[in-house]
Amino acid sequence: MRDVLLILLAALAGAAVVWLPAALLLRLLHRRSLTLNVCVLLVATVLALLAGVLAVAEGMFISPHDLHVLLVVVPLSGLVSLLIGGWVAWRLARSAMWAADARERERQVEASRRDLVAWVSHDLRTPLAGMRAMAEALEDGVVSDPAAVAEYHRRIRTGTDRMAALVDDLFELSRINAGALQLSPVDVPLGEVVSDAVAAAAPVAATRGVRLVADGDWPVVRAGERELSRIVANLLLNAVRYTPADGTVTVTGGRDAEGGWLAVADTCGGIAESDLPHVFDVAFRGAKARTPDADGGGGLGLAIVAGLVEAHGGRVGVANTAAGCRFEVHLPAAPA
Repeated sequence: MRDVLLILLAALAGAAVVWLPAALLLRLLHRRSLTLNVCVLLVATVLALLAGVLAVAEGMFISPHDLHVLLVVVPLSGLVSLLIGGWVAWRLARSAMWAADARERERQVEASRRDLVAWVSHDLRTPLAGMRAMAEALEDGVVSDPAAVAEYHRRIRTGTDRMAALVDDLFELSRINAGALQLSPVDVPLGEVVSDAVAAAAPVAATRGVRLVADGDWPVVRAGERELSRIVANLLLNAVRYTPADGTVTVTGGRDAEGGWLAVADTCGGIAESDLPHVFDVAFRGAKARTPDADGGGGLGLAIVAGLVEAHGGRVGVANTAAGCRFEVHLPAAPA
């Protein structure tokens, strides 16, 4: 019993010599990375074991050969344990980081969803209130002049068209976010799509006094025809809405090492640098100077552009220029 008690005391003394400073070090490092804390814990464990073995071996007066064996086996075993433990700690730290990133993305998605509901509620409530007031005025006979009645009918139809466009944008965005978008890529001449989009946007541009210019070495890209038309149309209408009278919207295109590219540049005066990273966020409209008027969209057009471009395996970006801003889309080129 006396030998067992001495062995226990020697082992405890050796462990205490190591664990007291190790505990202090762990307390100082409690805000540092998980990997570092686990590595310190493993090193302290191995050193405590080695110190206990040496203390017991010294008290037992074992032979030099046996002591040499212990000094070889224990450190090697400890080294292997440290390597495995360090790898496990690294994996745990990576898993914790991924979990934190996932939670942060979930919070961002939830915040974006709340913002979207708020924006859509506002954009639906305002025209609905106006349309209801005009419908009640027509129903009660408050307005009887033929010209005024025709104007009320025109405004009701315009409000209906705007709400229908907003609902269509919401449906498209929901398909993109849900992964339900089914592309049917074909070889599409980009020049033809741009020509159709410019023709469709021409009446809006003429009403606002904005010039449209299309010029480029148009490539053939591999894309869904309907989705590509929407990408170009959204970029073009966005530029027209934000460009003041006597401004110019220029559409260019070409080929590069990545494939085909399309750029839409305007003379809107530029976007605030703090807003540039958020231009493609859902329901983002930016500063007051860039907020669209009543016939503007619901802040979904550029978010749809980003989702459609990414679905094609391409990329989209925006940068300020001397006179305004420039949106550039890169898409895979059609195989030769």
